[in-house]
Amino acid sequence: MLRDEFRIGRIPFDQVAGRSIRRKNPPLFAATLKQFPNLRLQRRTQLQRRPYLLRIPESFMADSGSRASSESDCNGDPKLGPVDPGYAEIIVVRHGETAWNADGRIQGHLDVELNEAGRQQAAAVADRLSKGPRISAVYSSDLKRAFETAQAIAASCGRLEVIKDPDLRERNLGDLQGLIYNEIAKINPEAHKAFLSHRTDQEIPGGGESRDQVYQRCTLSLQRIGSKHKGECVVVVTHGGVIRALHKRASPNGRAGKIMNTSVNIFHLCDGDKWVIKAWGDISHLNQTKFLESGFGGDKTSG
Repeated sequence: MLRDEFRIGRIPFDQVAGRSIRRKNPPLFAATLKQFPNLRLQRRTQLQRRPYLLRIPESFMADSGSRASSESDCNGDPKLGPVDPGYAEIIVVRHGETAWNADGRIQGHLDVELNEAGRQQAAAVADRLSKGPRISAVYSSDLKRAFETAQAIAASCGRLEVIKDPDLRERNLGDLQGLIYNEIAKINPEAHKAFLSHRTDQEIPGGGESRDQVYQRCTLSLQRIGSKHKGECVVVVTHGGVIRALHKRASPNGRAGKIMNTSVNIFHLCDGDKWVIKAWGDISHLNQTKFLESGFGGDKTSG
């Protein structure tokens, strides 16, 4: 359901996103838990400490800067069914969890495979996508954690072949790769300073990329895919830093928030290089699956 038509009880989503709902308002509290059952999972420790409080994070829907709407901004048919020939629908999925995500260790271009939780997440998102519109193709970063997630999706969506694209790789973080994020300031202060720089052209020592370089390669990659698949629905499996860059291309003034493992983010790429975000940060398929609440690697730690 899209943000502007979404309601909790009788209240529009925009009036409750980011708010704390208290048990003193039983109808709204109950409606919130019914609509967002995974909030119970995400906020379990908070609910145990403060059982009267339930916070609704904005990341469950596209932020207001993302232009999510009930109408197609590509002048196509917004109803479910075949994709309008005027645009390509691209479902962008972050890879499943890895042991390094769980440890808070920076991955970048290092090739780390999924852990058991990540494989369960990949199976869950694959099952979810198999029940949606027909998938014409599955693209993936060539790194194992993304490719393994993509293979699960491809197998569930018609036994498709996964097309690898190195331009969908995570940001190369140079000398920071392999280090625990909370330790990088002490171990390599120069690289840490470069990582925190607000300059988008700042590269990371040790062969790392700038945010501009990541933005250029991954947005061009998605544009190529979109141009090739007009009127089709395709899946792209990639990484947190890449997805944040794609969000910036579609919504320069919007906020991406945390990109959770196997979150589903839907873009419409239209004629004239116009990008529209139709859904953002959807992890409803993880209701019964463990996942990292921190979103490590899908937040500022991805660069």
